[in-house]
Amino acid sequence: MTFVAPNLIPALPEIFVLIMASLILVADLFLSDRNRYISYILTQLTLLGAAWITISSGSADAVYTFNGMFVGDVMANVLKMMTYLAVAAVLVYSRSYIQLRNLFTGEFFVLVLFAMLGMMVMISASHFLTLYLGLELLSLSLYSLVALQRDSAQATEAAMKYFVLGALASGLLLYGMSMIYGATGSLEIGKVAAAIQQGGANKTVLTFGLVFIVAGLAFKLGVVPFHMWIPDVYQGAPTAVTLFIGSAPKIAAFAFVMRLLAEGLNGLVHDWQGMLMIMAVLSMAIGNLAAIAQTNIKRMLAYSTISHMGFLLLGILSGTLNGYSSSMFYVLAYVLMSLGSFGMIMLLSRRGFEAENLDDFKGLNQRRPWYAFVMLLIMFSMAGVPPTIGFYAKLSVLQAALQAGYLWLVVFAVLMSVIGAFYYLRIIKLMYFDAPLDQAPLASQPDAGMLISLNGLAVLALGILPQPLMALCAYSIQKSLL
Repeated sequence: MTFVAPNLIPALPEIFVLIMASLILVADLFLSDRNRYISYILTQLTLLGAAWITISSGSADAVYTFNGMFVGDVMANVLKMMTYLAVAAVLVYSRSYIQLRNLFTGEFFVLVLFAMLGMMVMISASHFLTLYLGLELLSLSLYSLVALQRDSAQATEAAMKYFVLGALASGLLLYGMSMIYGATGSLEIGKVAAAIQQGGANKTVLTFGLVFIVAGLAFKLGVVPFHMWIPDVYQGAPTAVTLFIGSAPKIAAFAFVMRLLAEGLNGLVHDWQGMLMIMAVLSMAIGNLAAIAQTNIKRMLAYSTISHMGFLLLGILSGTLNGYSSSMFYVLAYVLMSLGSFGMIMLLSRRGFEAENLDDFKGLNQRRPWYAFVMLLIMFSMAGVPPTIGFYAKLSVLQAALQAGYLWLVVFAVLMSVIGAFYYLRIIKLMYFDAPLDQAPLASQPDAGMLISLNGLAVLALGILPQPLMALCAYSIQKSLL
């Protein structure tokens, strides 16, 4: 037998990120605390380099390598580019925050890069094992990031909860994959799909495997009834880590669902539609109702995340290309909104003070009118108020569910959206109609202040002109799934 060298071009961005993460890890050993900004700059340059490689090596056609375990296609390239943007924004927002809390270390940047590498592997996986390896690389990095603030008992507790529940979900996912392998004789996504279409697989074993896989996916997305980790982790982790967990990994989780359900298990669409429907209904109901009772804004946004993931499932459960592209548009819109909301929390925080309570936003319009306006745009978008991107994101998934014949589900989702508007509008009321509790001046780094402004304006601009991003999502889904 002769060894045939694999085509490395589709995996060049991953190889580059791995090399740079290793270099930064070694270089950081020789840097003093005063020169730690070099690690930060190298990390941002890594993202820029990965983006350039992704664009220059991208192909309109799907390219498979490593014996069919890895694929480079349009959907993978688009999602990777969005991931780079999200991670770059996280680092800009976090810089001042982690400096004041002694977290501005090489470990933080290296863990962020390894987590992003896991996301990239998940996005380009075309084999169940590749998906699982990417997921574990992401998960292990996130567990460490949550516990990075060693002197915080709250962060340590959150990391333990996340680790234990994450290990359970990984076990469920792996067990489900083993049952799919037993039924189809393969773990390659294309071959699994072909075996299901031909009808040669054992339907009972397939269905049991599907249940375990959907349970594992639900945990990673954070939908009910596998949502219990989200509020505690969001509140307990340092806000910079919460921002990271609440943004870029959602893109990878969407890719994970698309690779498994839309590509590999599309022949079982009628089986997983019902499961996703139940989880979507419960997520929208519990997420929105529980968020109303919260006084901690990080917990409120955690329950908000649960409800948004319920909306995301509306497009996926439709089982159509239009539904998948609507969900892709929704997840990108959500990441943009999540970056802005948690970024604002960090801008309001300072040394020895965490702006975690709703009352900390009182009178923000009197202290910094522009920041109050940006937060207003983000909250309007979260609530789905036109002309922000959140409105068109919700409209697109509702239209997909309606076209699939789920009228009652659309009516229920609209009612839940109206309920959810209450706690978003409450923040706007606090900013504009209440007197400030804290008169301390709001100091922010110029780059973070500029980025939060661009973030807010992007929420508005993409709401007024959503067609280019919608068209990009539709094109990438069609090229990858047809």
